[in-house]
Parts: sequence; C-alpha cells; structure tokens
Amino acid sequence: MSDNDARLADLLLHHEISTFNNKYAAALDELRLTDWTEMFTDDAMYVILSRENFDRKLPVGLIYCENKGMIRDRAFALKETAMFAPRYLRHIIANQAILSEAPDGTITARANYVVLQVLYDRPDATLHQVGVYYDRFRRVDGVLKLAERRCVYDNLLVDNALCLPI
Repeated sequence: MSDNDARLADLLLHHEISTFNNKYAAALDELRLTDWTEMFTDDAMYVILSRENFDRKLPVGLIYCENKGMIRDRAFALKETAMFAPRYLRHIIANQAILSEAPDGTITARANYVVLQVLYDRPDATLHQVGVYYDRFRRVDGVLKLAERRCVYDNLLVDNALCLPI
C-alpha cells in the first residue's frame, strides 16, 4: 500500500468513527435507546467509571454491562420503568484519536466527551459529566459497532441522577 493509500485509509477510518460517534450522540440526545443498544456488538462491554478507578486499574464502575443483553435491559428499564425528573441531554464528542488497528480488525480509539443537562423545570443548563471514551470497535456484517466503551469521567462528584447513558 502506498503512503497516499495508507493516509486515505486512515482518513476514511477517522471519518467513519466520527460519523459513528455523531450517531451515538444523536441516539442518546433523542432518547432513541433501542437504536443506542444496536450500536454494540453482542459481547460488548459498557462501563462508566471514575478516573481514579481507571488510573488504579480497578474494575469498579457505576454502570457495568457485560453484554448486549445487559445493555438492552438497562435501556428497557430506562424507557419503561425508571422514574426520574424529565431532562434534555446534549452529548458533545470531540478530539477523537485512532490508537491502533489490530490484524483481527479491532480498532482502538479514544475521544473526549461532555454531557450537558437541562431539567425541564429549570432555566439553566448544567455540566452533567465530562470525560474520555476508551473504545474498541469491531465490524459486524460490515457495520462498525462498539465492542467496548469505557466512559471515564473526570468529575469529582457524579450527579445523583446518572439515569441515562453517557
């Protein structure tokens, strides 16, 4: 592969992951939780944990789903049974980087995220969470999906209403 071909392949992969993250943010912001669950592989892992636990290599997280079934259960509970104050969320995903691409096609990436929140009965937006996504992507039938997303938050405190996915 020529240098130009390699650069073009890198650019296309970066664009594909950027497009994926845009769709991910839109699904969550629009509360399309079923669409969100379909963005994961069947054996996916979805974790939300503090930077402190991540830095210490502790497997302790606020949310820990080990497969797509658990991710679907979480989405169903939020959609059908959970009670929390109505809110709007806006996910902003930026500064993404492709870290590696393994021979088996697994892509390792990272991106910064910010989640803003507006409660229906309050006039102001608040910073809900800020952090880094550490991702592993795989293709399933030609479609890019998350095999793992670790949401590592920087906040010292987490809002007691961590009800919706990050």
